Amino acid sequence: MTKKFFGTDGVRGVANVYPMTTEIAMQLGRAVAYLFKGSDKRRRIVIGKDTRLSCYMIENAMASGICSMGVDVQLVGPLPTPGIAFITRSMRADAGVVISASHNPYQDNGIKFFSHDGMKLPDEMELRLEQLMFSEELDVLRPTADEVGRAFRIDDATGRYIVFLKNAFPRELDLRGMKIVVDCANGAAYKVAPAVFEELGADVVRLGVSPNGININAGCGSLYPAQLAEAVKEHGADVGVALDGDADRVIFVDETGREVDGDHIMAICATDMLAQGTLAHKTLVATVMSNMGLDIAMRRAGGTVVKTAVGDRYVVEAMVKNGYNLGGEQSGHMIFSDHNTTGDGVLSALQTLAIMQRTGKPLSQLAEVMTALPQLLVNVRVRERVELSTVAEVQKVIDASEQELGDTGRVLIRYSGTEPLLRIMLEGENDEQIRRLADAIADAVVTHLQGIREGA
Repeated sequence: MTKKFFGTDGVRGVANVYPMTTEIAMQLGRAVAYLFKGSDKRRRIVIGKDTRLSCYMIENAMASGICSMGVDVQLVGPLPTPGIAFITRSMRADAGVVISASHNPYQDNGIKFFSHDGMKLPDEMELRLEQLMFSEELDVLRPTADEVGRAFRIDDATGRYIVFLKNAFPRELDLRGMKIVVDCANGAAYKVAPAVFEELGADVVRLGVSPNGININAGCGSLYPAQLAEAVKEHGADVGVALDGDADRVIFVDETGREVDGDHIMAICATDMLAQGTLAHKTLVATVMSNMGLDIAMRRAGGTVVKTAVGDRYVVEAMVKNGYNLGGEQSGHMIFSDHNTTGDGVLSALQTLAIMQRTGKPLSQLAEVMTALPQLLVNVRVRERVELSTVAEVQKVIDASEQELGDTGRVLIRYSGTEPLLRIMLEGENDEQIRRLADAIADAVVTHLQGIREGA
């Protein structure tokens, strides 16, 4: 069986439109409560959220569903996704729920889950949740009287998470003498991120810290680093840090205003860990979207790169299975498993800032450890996800592009796990060549799948 609602990162869609409705949220709440409910003790599930207007209604629906199954709810309010993973583990809760659509615009929302150990649920558990939602298995389970669950608000969750993040920074270092511009995308880290950097001694310039329910990710944060770059140059800052709406990813801007993506940050951190002897099995885990330049940089430093499918959950699965301790994505999801169980933007920033402070090198110089090959990503919005191998006209153009690139590049085409987008990525030695080939593939998709091109 295949999953109907869950994508690569939970359930996601336009808030108050099927399937991202309060009815579905309540059913999911009942299902997750049943999945984690035991008979030996009273169970507890943590619920956190970002700053979207629709989080209020979904949070209440989720809490109602969970309580209706006799499981208690602990509400922590707006907190980064990795903060929910930490709180779930720290408070010995049985599961964690995050209400967020991450980097998507405010009208979208999503629901994703963590198990008691702060790990995202595997595919088979998400499939089981979907089965429970629409089966009659839960209909007869209606606790009454004192067996109904209760909801509690945890007021100090933000403070606990701030202390956790500070403890992930080397004790022998601080951030004194460093000016940092931080863009919190008007999202879940609007309190946490500035507080952490300031308490470690940095001079912090704050952007995107005034959420109003509808401005999350709006022209700010990791998807839109232009204003961050301008602020870094205007304030003469040492570095800029841009988070997304739920702060599980981070993008940097160096002191010159140039963007430094997740691949370069992984190269910086992985090669530093290699030099320190702390990179487990001398291996970095990345996804197939990462630039080939990352592989070259790691080989040069004496390490290797293992590739997974797109999605930080698959990176984490490979890390857990093989005992690796660093992995991530070009988009800025990075997992330092010695510290946390999921992508954590603030924690990733702290690891990078520590390298800058210890070496005394600016980010621009550190980023020279990797040279990216020309790479181009084109998005085409589609009506439905059609298997491309069944569309001969499109497949013919893809095959021709792969043949032309040969061993000097690659073609990677995949559907987004969170949006109705077909992502066309080409990589090679020549900018003009990969743009021409990407345009040809995108044109074929638009023509034969009635897609709408979103950019190049």
